[in-house]
Amino acid sequence: MTDGELTGLALDEAQEKMAKAVDHVRSEFANVRTGRATPALVETLTVDYYGQLVPLRQLAGFSVPDAMLLVISPYDKGSLGAIEKAIQSSDLGINPTNDGNVIRLAFPPLTEERRKELVKVVRHKAEEGRVAVRNVRRASRHDVEALEKEGALSTDELERVEKELEKLTHDQITGIDQLLAHKERELLAV
Repeated sequence: MTDGELTGLALDEAQEKMAKAVDHVRSEFANVRTGRATPALVETLTVDYYGQLVPLRQLAGFSVPDAMLLVISPYDKGSLGAIEKAIQSSDLGINPTNDGNVIRLAFPPLTEERRKELVKVVRHKAEEGRVAVRNVRRASRHDVEALEKEGALSTDELERVEKELEKLTHDQITGIDQLLAHKERELLAV
């Protein structure tokens, strides 16, 4: 393999892992309540369905008739109790109402204090994402430096790859910062 092919593989792998870290942050942000009803808040909850742990999105359909109400329509009416139990044991802090056909989740408006707490939670999740991206950069840099020590890479190629890794890291962290800014605006909007 040539220098370019080796470094291309290393950069592609780093980019893929960094993108996964950013996607993880995005999914973590989706699970933070913003005062609006959204299926993303509950669709990943696991429900004990006849002895199997199943994600809620496989057991029910979701609708949002208004900004503060989420309606969960189970495909099997026998799963209503299990779904209700899973929602109650989650950290959503919302009591479901069950009418025998569907489950309704009424989201109360967030207080100012709760909004500020959620902003802190979101900032922490963003920092975890930044750290994950930096860890990928460090691991990739270590791999490339090992290639250079083995003589498989030239020093010039090593410097070029390190600059590419820095740019890639900066771009991914900028993406996380943009997601954070958007989520903060969403949380603080009344």
